[in-house]
Amino acid sequence: MNIYDRHPHAYDKLLSPLEKAFLGEWRKQVIGLLPSEGRIIEIGAGTGLNFRHYGNVSDLVATDLSREMLRCAHRRDARVKLVQADACRLPFENDTFSSAVGTLVLCSVREPSETFSELRRVVKTNGRMVFLEHVRPEGILGPVFDALNLATTFLIDDHFNRRTPHLLADFGFEITRVKNMWAGIVNLIECRNKK
Repeated sequence: MNIYDRHPHAYDKLLSPLEKAFLGEWRKQVIGLLPSEGRIIEIGAGTGLNFRHYGNVSDLVATDLSREMLRCAHRRDARVKLVQADACRLPFENDTFSSAVGTLVLCSVREPSETFSELRRVVKTNGRMVFLEHVRPEGILGPVFDALNLATTFLIDDHFNRRTPHLLADFGFEITRVKNMWAGIVNLIECRNKK
């Protein structure tokens, strides 16, 4: 049982002030970059905090490793198809989705390259992928995040200092835009699935 299964409601309570201040608006921006047509996969959907921003999207599949988080997500929007799955082992056929999205999830996947490999497999060629991630910032804050990473990986398996845009590019995804937010601590990353 992972930490999110033990304390699913604590996640929402912890994020609530951030959601009201800016995170909710950032989620809206991210979802707004997805095409309204086609089948979308959201990895690491958690308690479904993105669901209210999908609007007219009719074919959404949301995955999460935590069964308890998905129970919370179901209460938020029962229309979304929920699948308990590790982002490193997605239970879908090749080329199932036209686009993919993740918010605050790539920091906590066990091995980013395994997740990227699965996204490459299940998202169609040229499919759009959009991520909102906290990352290791440049400058003086970088070493601070390296130090914080020692605690966050131990306590909640959250890699505080990942350089996610670089990892995506190194894997071979075509980065179309990286928007630095909050002094570069958060990145909105748009990319395409080049196979």
